[in-house]
Amino acid sequence: MINFLYLATEAAEAAEEGGFGLNFDILETNLINLVIIIGVLFVFGRRFLGKILEERRSKIQSEIKEAEVQAKEAAAALADAQQKLAQAQAEVEKIRTTAEQTAQKAKESILAQANTEVERIKADAVADVNTEKERAIAELKQRVATLAIERVESRMKEILDESTQQQLIDRSIARLGGS
Repeated sequence: MINFLYLATEAAEAAEEGGFGLNFDILETNLINLVIIIGVLFVFGRRFLGKILEERRSKIQSEIKEAEVQAKEAAAALADAQQKLAQAQAEVEKIRTTAEQTAQKAKESILAQANTEVERIKADAVADVNTEKERAIAELKQRVATLAIERVESRMKEILDESTQQQLIDRSIARLGGS
């Protein structure tokens, strides 16, 4: 604005002197131009830069708030994950303990069942041995009785003749009939 006034003043002086003229003094015109530019920048630039800086500041603040929210959410997620991990570890320990107890019970059951089976097999073996023993004894008794009868018969044939045999039979019949 000052430059325009200066130019207007120059133009008025030049018009008084008889014509229109230009000021070629570089230092004088540059200083005026700089003052005008700085003034324009100060007036208009302050609003523009202030607006840009305010937008940047609010954007940074919102990003900080968002980062804080995300940090809180991440901390909550971490705490939740740690809690779930602790629960999972407790569940694993519980399952392991239950499995060990079940395995111990199964072991005891199998051992008891095996002992029962061994006792049953022993009892069956003893019963088989006793049965076989009784059968062998009965067979021996039968064989001894058969041999004794055969021997008695052969001896009787040697000792007893037919008349003695008849008398013996009659006496046996009489005893049976008389008693």
